[in-house]
Amino acid sequence: MPHETLWEIAKAEVEKRGINGSEGDGAEIAEKSVFFIGSKNGGKTTIILRCLDRDEPPKPTLALEYTYGRRAKGHNRPKDIAHFWELGGGTSLLDLISIPITSDTLRMFSLVLVLDLSKPNDLWPTMENLLQATKSHVDKVIMKLGKTNAKAVSEMRQKIWNNMQKDHPDRELIDPFPVPLVIIGSKYDVFQDFESEKRKVICKTLRFVAHYYGASLMFTSKSEALLLKIRGVINQLAFGIDKSKSICVDQNKPLFITAGLDSFGQIGSPPVPENDIGKLHAHSPMELWKKVYEKLFPPKSINTLKDMKDPARDPQYAESEVDEMRIQKDQELEQYKRSSSKSWKQIELDS
Repeated sequence: MPHETLWEIAKAEVEKRGINGSEGDGAEIAEKSVFFIGSKNGGKTTIILRCLDRDEPPKPTLALEYTYGRRAKGHNRPKDIAHFWELGGGTSLLDLISIPITSDTLRMFSLVLVLDLSKPNDLWPTMENLLQATKSHVDKVIMKLGKTNAKAVSEMRQKIWNNMQKDHPDRELIDPFPVPLVIIGSKYDVFQDFESEKRKVICKTLRFVAHYYGASLMFTSKSEALLLKIRGVINQLAFGIDKSKSICVDQNKPLFITAGLDSFGQIGSPPVPENDIGKLHAHSPMELWKKVYEKLFPPKSINTLKDMKDPARDPQYAESEVDEMRIQKDQELEQYKRSSSKSWKQIELDS
């Protein structure tokens, strides 16, 4: 019998839960899933622990981690269960996105993108890569689900559009993300000390992206008051608690904008002189905002931005004895390659 990998086992377990949680077409699924993605060391684990009332120090997320939370519905009623997934490594482990997102979990699935506000040069590429990879997989799962349960797909799309009022002026201009999306800007305590112009560009850009995708946007830090507000938003995703209607769009304060409450009119045009906009040669509003943002915060080069794909080489998991053995084996492998190469060349000469 072939050995299954950890991720194959985890994926099978998720699919099993989804099947057991829904019987037949249109049946209500009691268990919801919330998937945290975002900047490396951006504070995802801290937010999850706070939402679950777990008083423990956060540990680095190696790859893909899972935990769950329960909430009582009422007296003598079964507790709601929420599944929390967290992708580690920033943008380096995109292949693992497919594990928690399946046709069985998708109908009650939400995405939380955590962006490190203290590293504005990494912000756009991190956001773009993670959202594109997630959307690509979600679209494939929706297409697969649509072949067997078109009603479920239709209900999902209707649910997403319900966040936007029917008479909202931007209804024809946005492209909602296929699953509920919350964008959280972390480390606001560092961000608030940035120059006013830099804060303005970051705030307006994130407001545009969030509104375009029909997402909620909010900033947080280690402040207990801010963490409590974030906890309320995550509990709404995980347990269906009533959504907050509060809003703060002041760039001098932590942003808090629930999906559907912002507008392109309030956000305004990209913060760049009008005579410079035509020189940017953008093919879409999203591309225009990207060019304006990266003009002030140019992304790091591919080599420095790209996270380490091999966790065995990540310094935060260093173990001297293991690493020494690894170096020895790598040297032996290189020596073998060289000797093999010489052997083949000798064979070619002899023939």
